[in-house]
Amino acid sequence: MTSNQLTPSRIAFGAIALVAALAAGPSTAHADGVKEVNLYSYRQPFLIQPMLDEFTKTTGIKVNSVYAQKGMLEKIRAAGTNNPADAVLTVDIGRLNELKEAGLLQPVVSPTLTANVPAHLRHPDGLWFGLTLRARMVLASKKRVAEGTIRSLMDLADPKIGHNICMRSGKHVYNIALIASVIAHDGEAKAEKWLRGLKANLARKPQGNDRAQAKAIFEGVCNLALANNYYMANMATNDKKPEQKDWANAVRVVFLDQDGRGQHVNISGVALTSTAKNKDNAIKLMEFLSGDYAQRMYAAQNHEYPVKKGVEWSDMVKSWGTFKVDSINLEEIAKYRKAASKLVDKVGFNDGPSS
Repeated sequence: MTSNQLTPSRIAFGAIALVAALAAGPSTAHADGVKEVNLYSYRQPFLIQPMLDEFTKTTGIKVNSVYAQKGMLEKIRAAGTNNPADAVLTVDIGRLNELKEAGLLQPVVSPTLTANVPAHLRHPDGLWFGLTLRARMVLASKKRVAEGTIRSLMDLADPKIGHNICMRSGKHVYNIALIASVIAHDGEAKAEKWLRGLKANLARKPQGNDRAQAKAIFEGVCNLALANNYYMANMATNDKKPEQKDWANAVRVVFLDQDGRGQHVNISGVALTSTAKNKDNAIKLMEFLSGDYAQRMYAAQNHEYPVKKGVEWSDMVKSWGTFKVDSINLEEIAKYRKAASKLVDKVGFNDGPSS
């Protein structure tokens, strides 16, 4: 399946819809036979709506979806037993972990989910399941960085790199997960030493998003950056903003730690709320999202890596080649998120290289 075969319907989800959903209370299967499931989603409507439409077409279960760009945990917690959401769809292990630690999730036992989602990409007790894989890889200038210069995360802290790295905020959830993975593997003392070395190699204060780092390499501000894989792919295929193609063409993709623990990855994921009133329907939706149809759509639409084995990658990400994935369970990484955030403050990472 290719992206030009997908024609997503764009639906506006805003604060009014969210308030209305909360006020209405949980929706259950109606007496007239209409089956429903209520979903809170961090994922943008243009991406998930075609999947939800197909789920409804296949199962007859209507999905009431609310796009919650932020504050999902707070809204669910505030609603208490009146929380209308049966399932939550999020990006980043951190958000899933926050929901888990707040006691807002319940375990799911599903042979389908167990078969579709590798063990290191799901909670050991079934509290959450990864749906897509996101590699936080290096972007290297094609002109100014020789191949093989960077091979591991540790290389980014080598003084030989100089002030040549651009990054977004160290406190961003993607970077917190990355730093937490270093703590999980190497311990906090070594992680602090690495983070200080990385800070010393920054070209400027951390700023912008992942796309901004590729732009900075294109403009000669720096030679190296960290970015999630789909940002690179979406820039390289962006016909609406062709300048982003220039940014993407200026860099090459480098997968890290291929001779060691493997490339650090994060996920988008799904979980069942502790107050789900449509539990069976929600589990069916979770299983569908881990299946072939939705997994192919994730790959084609947003250039994310499917978690289900055998589902084809997009042509763009296939062009970068295969890579070894760090197989540490993301639950282990989630344990060190608070420690990672404290390290960012301790070393003054966001103050930039000269502080």
